[in-house]
Amino acid sequence: MNRIVIATDTFDQVNGVSTTYKNILKVTNHSITIIHPGQFKWKSFKVYPEIQVCIEPFKVYRSIIRFKPTHMHIATEGPVGLIARIYCKINKIPFSSSYHTKFPEYLQAYFRFPPQISYFFLRLFHKKSKAVLVPSKSCKKELEIKNFKNLVLWTRGVNKELIIKASPSRQAKKIKVLNVGRISIEKNIDALCILQDKFDITIVGQGPYLNKIKKKYKKIKFYGYKFGKDLAKIYSENDVFCFTSKTDTFGIVMIEALCNGLPVAAYNVTGPKDIIINKTTGFLGSNLEENIKNCINLNRQTIQNISVKKWTWESCEKILFNNLLS
Repeated sequence: MNRIVIATDTFDQVNGVSTTYKNILKVTNHSITIIHPGQFKWKSFKVYPEIQVCIEPFKVYRSIIRFKPTHMHIATEGPVGLIARIYCKINKIPFSSSYHTKFPEYLQAYFRFPPQISYFFLRLFHKKSKAVLVPSKSCKKELEIKNFKNLVLWTRGVNKELIIKASPSRQAKKIKVLNVGRISIEKNIDALCILQDKFDITIVGQGPYLNKIKKKYKKIKFYGYKFGKDLAKIYSENDVFCFTSKTDTFGIVMIEALCNGLPVAAYNVTGPKDIIINKTTGFLGSNLEENIKNCINLNRQTIQNISVKKWTWESCEKILFNNLLS
């Protein structure tokens, strides 16, 4: 009998990594144990208080020993992931891993840490993985250029309770624009906020940058975190979803918006260009204002029909365990 452990440095938080594994647990028939920082003592960074950094590595190791895994999936490259990686090496346990976040770029932005060093560490971390699961073709290509091996494309899905039947496309006097996600500097949220005089903007989420942008942009509605049907209702009430990040590897909030029939305006970068069908489900380009205006003419029912068939957690779960257990 397979005893599967998933080791991750984030699970209690609201982010794409946590969303992925929580939804995999909902659809899988496999017996899985999750190991994450919330089960141990942890600390956070002042610049990013939502992050949980585990400070009990020996307890993490002993916890893995107690479960006696036959297979391991290492979700992240933080302290918990590193301990899991060491366990697999010492005990010759087969493992897969995943690349969710561009940590080298984030470390450079926050601490001016050279990305070359970060990528050297990441290559070593993932070197012996049976499969390094990556969220998009462009992300896969970027990592191939950096000499990462055993890369496998990995889809994502949308929880069915987050989907409401798309409302008809409409011509609004002032376009209602939505952004959902973690509110932090690397998300480039100011690129949307500076358009507060031109659009009716709503931002859903929390993060270390929230208080600053609330003070700077008085005309924007800030809702904090919303979940389930409450979030689906907000998707349905808006005209366009704007994804501002240039550093995300994917962006689950984009496919949530699309599955609710909401067109997406974004930059033509890794993440958006792997999800958006340009001029059909959204608009990509360097000018967010023009992308938003163009999105209003797209057909919401068409967007929803295309998206709900493509993005499922069942497919996500199947790719993970086919590669881990093969």
